[in-house]
Amino acid sequence: MLKFVLALILLMKFNKEWKVVQVGLFFLSFLFSVNCYHNFFLFNKGFGLGMDYISYIMILLSIWIVSLILISSQKIKNLNNFSSSFIVTNIFLLLFLMLTFSSMDYLMFYISFEASLIPTLILILGWGYQPERVQAGIYMLFYTLAFSLPLLVSLLIYYSLTGSLVINLSISLEENNYLYKFWYISTVLAFLVKLPMFMFHLWLPKAHVEAPIAGSMILAGVLLKLGGYGLIRVLIMFQEINKSFCWFWVSLGIVGGIYISLMCMRQVDMKSLIAYSSVVHMSLVLCGVMIFSLWGLAGSVILMVGHGLCSSGLFCLANMVYERTGSRSLMVNKGLLSFMPSMGLWWFLLSVSNMASPPSLNLMGEIMLILTVLSWSKVSILGISLLSFFSATYTLYMYSLSQHGIFYNSLYSCCSGKVSEYLSLFLHWFPLNIMIMNSTLLMI
Repeated sequence: MLKFVLALILLMKFNKEWKVVQVGLFFLSFLFSVNCYHNFFLFNKGFGLGMDYISYIMILLSIWIVSLILISSQKIKNLNNFSSSFIVTNIFLLLFLMLTFSSMDYLMFYISFEASLIPTLILILGWGYQPERVQAGIYMLFYTLAFSLPLLVSLLIYYSLTGSLVINLSISLEENNYLYKFWYISTVLAFLVKLPMFMFHLWLPKAHVEAPIAGSMILAGVLLKLGGYGLIRVLIMFQEINKSFCWFWVSLGIVGGIYISLMCMRQVDMKSLIAYSSVVHMSLVLCGVMIFSLWGLAGSVILMVGHGLCSSGLFCLANMVYERTGSRSLMVNKGLLSFMPSMGLWWFLLSVSNMASPPSLNLMGEIMLILTVLSWSKVSILGISLLSFFSATYTLYMYSLSQHGIFYNSLYSCCSGKVSEYLSLFLHWFPLNIMIMNSTLLMI
């Protein structure tokens, strides 16, 4: 694992050579994917870094998304808009993400987890589009920090009780008093904000709308997964008490997912709609993680990977439309099928993947999570049915409203798509639909 971290640090020396960094990151993702992943603790452990199956797929996803960010951010390179600083920021973000996912110690995990916030904030403030990006950055910063400081206190209390912060040696504490319940909630909330769960999601649409394409891709692709990954690691400490609160988190996830799905159907901003759809997908992940079953855990990881690729690709498409028409509004960007005909296929492919159609990973993840929730409680069938129905509805709403109708913009013609844009979209769509052929790669 350490050799990949050192390779990333070496890439920073080429921060003025955009193509070198681009090729280097793709080569790094290729080396990482062919690396021996079936015996992590023999080959990849050293200097406090280690991986298991979940860490492996999350790090691979992180490297892949950052590689695609450099393809999709050609405008920053062409305008020479501090492109070397942009590359350094993205590599730092990738470095912190790799350290987070490969940490074997809770304190190291916490430090890397919080450090990933800083490069994201720099991306939003430095390369965002509108003046409101400052407000969006402050929203994200304070939402995250307000709930992260109790997590640090929680980890220090856990250390004083058990004498160890090593994740593999963590044990379940079986007390059941009010102080212990407060400790549990304050620990879990730090990750639910990052997930984000319904009621703590308000920072996400603001951050997405104001962020550049790089910020949106990394937020949707990887940073939302930090919450789910953190819950998987931390809930080991609270196995007993989580049984008492499981019904609350699952109910909140299902009801919140239905409510946000309805909100999606009244959005007119493309980015805002895709951002709210992330909250819907993550509500299912929350249900799967909290139920504590093997299928729930595997389904959550599969859906996190599938959503990371699919949502990142949709943000790419929304950005391509914005660069040509100067607007993200669905009211303005009607009839894109006649304006950008060759992009219509990619809108269709990524939209159907977003509504969990075969053969996408989202389908497999959602089937596993739906079966997990139904096996936990038969009553939840009504909520799950509505969630699945509305999830398909708002995706069809986005596709039909953007592709059909009369194009009202004053533009008569433009470039329908560049090779780099098609390459970026293909590299989002291909792993999303090909990995289901060997789904054991993603099974825990």
